[in-house]
Amino acid sequence: MTQKLNAWAIPRYGPPEVLRAVTPALPAPKGRQVQIAIHASAVTRADCMMRAGQPRFARAFLGLSRPRKNLVGTGLSGVVTATGPDVKTFAIGDTVFGESGLRFGANASHICLEEDSLLLKKPDNLSHAEACTLCDGPLTSLHFLTQVTQLHPGARLLVLGGSGSLGSAAIQIARHLGAEVTATCSNRNTETVASLGAQHVIDYTRTDVAATGQTYDVIYDTLGLSSYGQLPQNLASGGRYICPVLSGKLLCSALATGIWSRHKAQFSAVGLQPAGQLRDLLAQVLILTRSGVLTPVMDRSYPLADLIAAHRYVETGRKVGNVVVF
Repeated sequence: MTQKLNAWAIPRYGPPEVLRAVTPALPAPKGRQVQIAIHASAVTRADCMMRAGQPRFARAFLGLSRPRKNLVGTGLSGVVTATGPDVKTFAIGDTVFGESGLRFGANASHICLEEDSLLLKKPDNLSHAEACTLCDGPLTSLHFLTQVTQLHPGARLLVLGGSGSLGSAAIQIARHLGAEVTATCSNRNTETVASLGAQHVIDYTRTDVAATGQTYDVIYDTLGLSSYGQLPQNLASGGRYICPVLSGKLLCSALATGIWSRHKAQFSAVGLQPAGQLRDLLAQVLILTRSGVLTPVMDRSYPLADLIAAHRYVETGRKVGNVVVF
């Protein structure tokens, strides 16, 4: 009897309600693939943007009317249930976590991934729910703060969106690196953001950051809701505006400032980095979690069957840290 895979598909771009539960045949692992029973998977802002087909120019790469790879979800954690004949790194019963990348399909009961993809053994100090979020906020923020810009002790960092998955990780990582951290959030999250290590917290509903007159060595716009063009006066000489959310404005700013400006606007597609480099970076994330420097901030969890509700909640913009399904 053919086993079925419980998963979610995107038949067309649109709001959360376009998501459809599907039950394709469960693939058997081939070659160097491992089959994973997923115990928890992340629901991120990037997942919601992909489902909505935003930004629109991304459809040229994802698919014009719907994603060509139309299953949803990337971050996952689970247990290896079968292996291909050429697998050497993992064995049946191993607990693992990682990311499906451009294969998508992590919001599902099972998945098959190459053993040399972004996949590591899960340490005991992390739950499945925590582990499945590490490739979103922590991995992305570590990449931006240490590789896109080499954040150094004493550097003044402004984190826009301090209570989200990327922002909450960035605050903890930046404080570990010795930076002076200012973060924005709404009034209801100021205590949480301060507890993560931000020395200065700005309630963006009451204070316009651009009008404060404060300058920073690095502005990390975790949500892409601002722009370099709105904040150049808040960058110190040689300062950098960095953002993981690509837009037309950001692309133009990056090209222009890369040529002649004393400030820089920078973007990096973390998920398109070679898997080997990302595994090394993810190993650094694990070191930070083991030492207590970095703790994933968890908000809500939903049953996999309630993925639509999870997408709705993430799109409210009110989540604190991470949302997962199980």
